Amino acid sequence: MTKSWIITGASAGGIGEGIARAVLSHGDNAVITARSLSKLEGIARDYPETCLPVTLDMSDRAGMKEVVAKTIEKFGTVDVLINNAGHGYRSSVEEGEDEAIQELFTTNLFGPVNMIKEVLPVLREKGSGVIMNTTSIAAERSAVGSGYYASSKAALDLLTDGLCKELKPLGIRVMVIEPGSFRTHFYDEALKSAPLKVDAYKDSTWKNANAVNKRQQPGDPMKAGELVYRMAYAEEAPFRLLLGSDAVKAVVSTAEGRIEEAKKFAADSQSTDF
Repeated sequence: MTKSWIITGASAGGIGEGIARAVLSHGDNAVITARSLSKLEGIARDYPETCLPVTLDMSDRAGMKEVVAKTIEKFGTVDVLINNAGHGYRSSVEEGEDEAIQELFTTNLFGPVNMIKEVLPVLREKGSGVIMNTTSIAAERSAVGSGYYASSKAALDLLTDGLCKELKPLGIRVMVIEPGSFRTHFYDEALKSAPLKVDAYKDSTWKNANAVNKRQQPGDPMKAGELVYRMAYAEEAPFRLLLGSDAVKAVVSTAEGRIEEAKKFAADSQSTDF
């Protein structure tokens, strides 16, 4: 049976495009969004009957309502929501700019939450559907200069965990997509940086501030799209879908480190019990 998807952040060259092309190549319908229609033209041109491109800024709640309305008008319903829109932000915690941080969390956290709120009435009425939120392996562990970005993704990760438990009894599946490094435009226009002002960070945060995207990342966004499509239909799928060999390595090593630390200081932790 043909399904209808909403995919935010489907700009050309990214994981969103990979998901959109996988969905459309398998015969499903897709409403795809980006801030600019020009970034969606290639996909829409290749699938004129089953793809509807729509502009959307993740701070625009009215625009989200319009996306859902257009999906229902064009394809009759919504079956799958992929919250993929987002961007990076590089800064030391001290140098982070208030307005930029607010915009980051609006795009990476509150925007996806509002998109979920717009889609959920449709899915609840049907008693079925799938919601997938793209976070990052940064949600598992942060790095120098990535504190704000990682925290925005970690917040979405744990919010999705709670959402999954809330919606499971209603017949709605919820998953997190955690990509590693992919050969996309993320390290170009999707990665913003704060002005570097504090000299004390010149040998840490500043070293990564002007890194050139050499496009040598291991991840293939088209293969990622195929896996996401398959997992949306799979009878058995993980709650956290890791994308890329580096994602698997990072998550496993982080988990092992936490377990080792918890065991090492277990006696101290347990000493606080009555």
